[in-house]
Amino acid sequence: MNNLLVEHLSYDQAKMEMTTGAEGKDLYLKGICIQGGLKNANQRVYPVNEINKAIQTLNKQIQTGYSVLGEVDHPTNLRINLDRVSHMITEMWLDGPDGYGKMKILPTPMGNLVRTMLESGVKLGVSSRGSGNVSEATGDVSDFDIVTVDIVAQPSAPNAYPTAVYEGLMNMNGGQRILEIARDAKDNQRVQRYLQQEVAKFIAELKI
Repeated sequence: MNNLLVEHLSYDQAKMEMTTGAEGKDLYLKGICIQGGLKNANQRVYPVNEINKAIQTLNKQIQTGYSVLGEVDHPTNLRINLDRVSHMITEMWLDGPDGYGKMKILPTPMGNLVRTMLESGVKLGVSSRGSGNVSEATGDVSDFDIVTVDIVAQPSAPNAYPTAVYEGLMNMNGGQRILEIARDAKDNQRVQRYLQQEVAKFIAELKI
């Protein structure tokens, strides 16, 4: 059984461009959806021939009338959740070692959210979602299939900063107390003010 493979690309990495249709009504995003021939942040390497085969398979699906839908954010499985759908992939192609894609933003609740953010200047990235096998020795991916490409607002290493902050809190004096206060701060302005003071102390310690 192939593994779930999710790869994130930030706005800058994906080189995303926003375009409109012929009548200016439809909104599209196009750019790099998956990088090939290099070791990425997840220590995986996608050979160009694997990306090319996956793109050809996906394009055949599109040409035969299959709708390749994508979501906002990046689910942890290969299932498409219709209530999270924001766009539809209209085509993919290979340019150099990278797989490019064009995505039509749909008039769904999540699609309208993406449209509003894009038109407001928010820089969004993408996250490819597929399956394949990964060599433990080299990190090379084989038997690769692209299921979809999701739209995300996270950087290419989405867990690095939050994990560092969490571990930092757990290793500092009073860190556990800050987390407990945070859970109780939602509806209490006095607790929120105290939390701000404690976080300021935490940040000061990080700078030392």
